[in-house]
Amino acid sequence: MTEQNGTNQTTSQPAPTSSAKLIATLGTIAFLSGLLVVTVVESTREAIEENHRIALERAVFDVIPGAEKQRTFIVTDDGLVDADKNDVDGQEIYAGYDADGVLQGVAIEASGRGYEGEIRLLYGYQRENEKIVGMTILESRETPGLGDRIETDERFLASFDELQAALDDAGKGLAHEIVTVSPSEADQPGEIDGITGATVSAEAVGKIINSSANELLPSIAPHWADMEREQ
Repeated sequence: MTEQNGTNQTTSQPAPTSSAKLIATLGTIAFLSGLLVVTVVESTREAIEENHRIALERAVFDVIPGAEKQRTFIVTDDGLVDADKNDVDGQEIYAGYDADGVLQGVAIEASGRGYEGEIRLLYGYQRENEKIVGMTILESRETPGLGDRIETDERFLASFDELQAALDDAGKGLAHEIVTVSPSEADQPGEIDGITGATVSAEAVGKIINSSANELLPSIAPHWADMEREQ
């Protein structure tokens, strides 16, 4: 209450905002924000998928020497099926062919836990000499300057140029486990030269490839004829 010129007057106060109105306003903002995010994601999805396809195709050619064309297959319980002609669940593998359509090898994607997070990689395999003939990192969050050297260390990467990955006599798994050893000490079948200062990351790559090769190569081995020539 205030007094002016002898007349009592009441100072007006703004009416409090109701909880319902506040909640409605926040709900509208949240809805519009969510709609914007969904719109952006959907509008860029096709471009992102196309970029991923192009990057993967280049990686296939990187890990399979001599490959200029590729064809995608899916590994199922019954064998290999052409991914372009079948909509089935299973691991995709990428057959690489030279300019004349002759099979040069297959590229296999694999992933597992590294030091900082998941490591996704692609490695190439040739049936004739039963060797891994290339490896590239597709995605990694390893420590910059240390763990991320799995992408650049020349000696480490050279280990995958001719890495023994023959199957055992029963064809049920690898004859020699693939394992990362100390730098410059790889001299046995399946051994990978490690990286000083990036021990965990380098060992993780070995474990990822070992697990993938043990699981997939026995499933692929009886069906090489299905991929023999590009169609």
